[in-house]
Formats: sequence, C-alpha cells, structure tokens
Amino acid sequence: MALQALQSSGVAFRKILCHFPEELSLAFAYGSGVYRQAGPSSDQKNAMLDFVFTVDDPVAWHSKNLKKNWNHYSLLKVLGPRFITTVQNNYGAGVYYNPLIMCDGRLIKYGIISTSVLIEDLLNWNNLYIAGRLQKPVKIVAMNENVALRSALDKNLKSAVTAAFLMLPESFSEEDLFIEIARLSYSGDFRMVVGEDKAKVLNIVKPNIAHFRELYGSILQENPQVVYKIQQGSLEVDKSPEGQFTQLMTLPKTLQQQINHIMDPPGKNRDVEETLLQVAHDPDCGDVVRLGLSAIVRPSSMRQSTKGIFTAAVRFLVV
Repeated sequence: MALQALQSSGVAFRKILCHFPEELSLAFAYGSGVYRQAGPSSDQKNAMLDFVFTVDDPVAWHSKNLKKNWNHYSLLKVLGPRFITTVQNNYGAGVYYNPLIMCDGRLIKYGIISTSVLIEDLLNWNNLYIAGRLQKPVKIVAMNENVALRSALDKNLKSAVTAAFLMLPESFSEEDLFIEIARLSYSGDFRMVVGEDKAKVLNIVKPNIAHFRELYGSILQENPQVVYKIQQGSLEVDKSPEGQFTQLMTLPKTLQQQINHIMDPPGKNRDVEETLLQVAHDPDCGDVVRLGLSAIVRPSSMRQSTKGIFTAAVRFLVV
C-alpha cells in the first residue's frame, strides 16, 4: 500500500510531539527540514521543521494546548479555543498555524486541522492545501486507526497521479511525473510569484526521486492505464479520448466542477459528465485541467496567507 511509504520512525519528531496534547488522528512533518531540497533550502540541519496535526475535536485540542503552550498563540488566544477553531475552520484552507516556535532545541511551525476537514480536502480537493502537502514525501510521526482517513490519504495519491497523467504527453519519465505531481498544489499559488523560490518544485523533486518512487510506485504498477517500465524509469499512458475521459471521471469532485465552470458556456448549464466528455476530446485537455487546478489553489492560498497575518501576529510580521 502506498501509504506505508509515508511512515517514519524518527525519534526526534516524536520527542517534539511530547510537548503537545496527545489526541491526534495524524501528525506529519514535511518540508526542507525533513527531506533535503536543492537550492536555497539545502541547509537541512538549520531549516525550520514544519508539522501538521490532525485532530478530531479542535476546540478540545486547542483548549489543552492553550494550557500547555499559551505563548505559541497570537493575541487571538484571549478569545478562547472556540474562536480559534472558528478561525481555523471557516477562513483560509481550514488549517491554523503557529509559526516560529522553539521546541526541543529546534525552530518549528505547526498547523492544526480538523480530521473531517482534512478528509474532505483529500477526497474532493476543496482547497488542495494540506492535501497538496500530502502528495509529496512527508514523515508520518503518528497516526491512529481511522479507516476513513487512511482511505482518503490513499485516494489523494491516486488522484494526484491521474491529474498529472492528463497534463503529460503519452510518454514521459518518472522525474517528469513527479515534477507534475509536486506542481499540482502550486498551480495558481500567488506565493510562487511573490516570495517563493521560482525553482521550488524542481528543488523538491530532484533530490527526492527515491522517496517519490516509494510513495507512488505501487499505485503506478497497479494502474491499468499506464505502462510503467521500472528499470528504465519511463511510463506510457493512454491518451485516447476514451482513456482521458476515464481519467477525468475519477478526478476529485471540486476539480471536476471547476473544469465544468471553465468550459460550460453561459446559459447552457451542461452537466459535469457532458463537459468532461468534451474535454476528453480536446487537444488542450491538459491545459484545461491546469486551469481548473489554478481556480482551486489561487483563492485558497491567498485566504490562508491572509489568515496567517492574524494568527501568527508579531512573529509572522517580523519574518
């Protein structure tokens, strides 16, 4: 199962978890502090560690965390755990970040997301924010036996492969595929224009081909629409209209709806399946999928970054 490739036995990460309330359905670490990246983020030893904590009951978790780690929060803490949870769930991409925290001798940033919100994002790509993080190699530090969450994590990886197939030519390399997958959650992200390294995707993928292969290898071998030549590191995908229609029909719901919105002329009101059939025959099918991704990522990344100004307050503004 592809999900097994995400597992980590990192003692250092588990020691950091000891500083937080235990009720986590999932905890993972990601970014340049976990996996080596090329370029400006190559100093792994001193890089900030990024975590996401998934919790079933955000109000209860924030309440306990405020007692343990009051100084981690911005001035919003004086309004209490219910208000913090409202901000977390209803603004941005459904995640609440506390950045620039010294913990166990390392600088960390951690985000909190509701389990139900994460499952929705993994299945439907409502925001493609945390779901996008989980399409790249991460270190899972803790996970409970939530069957729905495990299934959604696996479905997110399969959806990433399908979306990438639609934007690639008939024949391509493993590296081409992994670059396309890593790029999904940056499509339309305004931070790639302002603030982020323009070569970020290449810097993530090139040093970590083996980790991407571990994450996606079994999915590629089991996919009936691709010929995966493991020894050569090459792939061939079905680019017939029938093959592309099958792929389009398995895309996450929000992406299908965005494609329908882009392609449906005013007043025609076609159903999604009819639109996807048209796109499957379109030579620019991949471009349409990319536009649909941008329509998801751009607003969610802007809302989340705006929310960060208020949830991170002084620490964020200083950086």
